[in-house]
Amino acid sequence: MKRIYMDHNATTPLLPEVLDAMLPFLKDNFGNPSSIHWAGRDVKRHIEEAREKVATLLNASPSEVIFTSGGSESDNLAIKGIAFALKEKGNHIITTQVEHPAVLNTCQYLESIGFCVTYLPVNRDGMVDLDELKESVSDKTILITIMYANNETGVIFPLKEIGEITSLKGIVFHTDAVQAVGKIPIDVKDLNIDLLSISAHKLYGPKGMGCLYVKKGVEPIPLIHGGHHENSKRAGTENTPGIVGLGKACEIANRDIEPQTVHLTKLRDSLYNSIMDRLENVVLNGHPTKRLPSTLNLSFEFIEGESLLMNLDLEGIAVSSGSACSSGSVEPSHVLTAMGVPLEVAQGSIRFSLGRENTEEDIEHVIGVLLEIVNRLRSISPLYPYKKTESG
Repeated sequence: MKRIYMDHNATTPLLPEVLDAMLPFLKDNFGNPSSIHWAGRDVKRHIEEAREKVATLLNASPSEVIFTSGGSESDNLAIKGIAFALKEKGNHIITTQVEHPAVLNTCQYLESIGFCVTYLPVNRDGMVDLDELKESVSDKTILITIMYANNETGVIFPLKEIGEITSLKGIVFHTDAVQAVGKIPIDVKDLNIDLLSISAHKLYGPKGMGCLYVKKGVEPIPLIHGGHHENSKRAGTENTPGIVGLGKACEIANRDIEPQTVHLTKLRDSLYNSIMDRLENVVLNGHPTKRLPSTLNLSFEFIEGESLLMNLDLEGIAVSSGSACSSGSVEPSHVLTAMGVPLEVAQGSIRFSLGRENTEEDIEHVIGVLLEIVNRLRSISPLYPYKKTESG
């Protein structure tokens, strides 16, 4: 059976080039980078080379890159770290209703210990209202944390405009850029970003590895205390293989971002147009143009997304019915709910997230299988109003 993977927003396969870069540090180059002898110095050099590669992708300085265990830790370090560091100045944080759970649950924790959080709504396209953002700012606001691109819909937020607001108001600006890094160009200086979260396994790097960009002069309180690793911002002996892998993945992303954008946009649009041309009652979830080139979220009315997902899986096609961190939940997507998507439509949603190994042949195969499954599920759905009668 042909297997096709279209769930790259959940995770990506490790690129062979990344694996090759990591292997020496799983065997021969085993030294502790804090050691001053030859074994430590050699490893330390490769860590700093990886830091430079990450910084180059973001147009940052290497000293502004702090290695972590992944996107969730990076989000926690940014949000809690700034909240605790600036609590004497204020206790108000602004975010959106469609953030990743790593941001939402962190904000909810801070609310439980006395912080005040504003959760901005989004419109039907999944976009935040900048005027509402401005109106939400008070003299107690210390942090605005808004994702770069949504993990479920691929909607790209107006980071440039948000950065101008935070810079003008003197408010710290954090963005969870886990879904954006490596897929679209990012310039932290141009966008006035103070903190930015990255996860390696979303850009063909290893799992359990990430980093946080921390602008020079921004000082979050560390979450993990111990040695003076990572500029005293994150204690613990560095995960050298993971760091080298992240660095290599960033180097490849920087090299390939333009051709990959063209490739993925073409595949995404081909998939979307073919589905819309050949199926009725399909709804696009997300902004029609301000989306990642790799992400397509559609609702197939009158059927359940979980049933569609499982039937596609039986045919060897891997997609998602929501974010990976919410799998197993019977609740509708919090992102689609915040967008005002009706419950019965939201429950029929499927996210296709394409990757560099996908081809036009994959798209054609998926469309053929998808059409058959959707028509079959609708034919047995009591909700589908367009069934042919015996006489018709």
